[in-house]
Amino acid sequence: MSSEALAKSRQTINAYEDYAERYDAIVRHVPNDREQASLKRLVAIAGTSGQILEVGSGAGYDADFLEGLGVKVRRTDATKRFLELQAARGKEGDLLDLLTDELGGPYDAVLALAVLIHVPRDQIDQVLAKIAGSLRPGGAFLVSMRNGDGETDGNYHTVLWRRDDFAARIESAGLVLIRDDFNIGRNSEEWNTFLAVRPARWGTGEALLAPSSSSGLTRG
Repeated sequence: MSSEALAKSRQTINAYEDYAERYDAIVRHVPNDREQASLKRLVAIAGTSGQILEVGSGAGYDADFLEGLGVKVRRTDATKRFLELQAARGKEGDLLDLLTDELGGPYDAVLALAVLIHVPRDQIDQVLAKIAGSLRPGGAFLVSMRNGDGETDGNYHTVLWRRDDFAARIESAGLVLIRDDFNIGRNSEEWNTFLAVRPARWGTGEALLAPSSSSGLTRG
């Protein structure tokens, strides 16, 4: 990884350290209906006895919802203050930097909502390959990305991706894309949410699909 990419990542993490308490105060403590539907699809593939790795847990409320469905969640974040806030309400998590740390596994699913937007563009293939490698055969990956072109600098380095371009990166990592959804978020930001699975037999293109999904790609 280039020193520039690492510096941008550290800058973003430091910004979240300073903003974590404010973020916790303004973020929804319960996922909305659309988000709940996406998380339920993830659990349908992982299984209610499965273990899910969440990267970038933040305030931890998505993990709370998942645990309410019966799955085990390994909560992780690169921002120490987020983990401290979760610990204060009895939720333990691990400090983990997606760019530099090993993920462990195999997991039944990996969750990364509004997290990979901070991964430098030239590092996204390595990160997606790392995530794919941490999944069990048939395991699922749920990820949301800002839709658009280019990137923004400042305290939070954010990389935007067009839907088709990021879908191609997911598939290049050896995952099978089975669903994607588009929505408008806060401040009129456009988002794409992707659900993909690791093939049951690596390299064959065969995958375990969510029971509610049809064969091939479903557009939300």
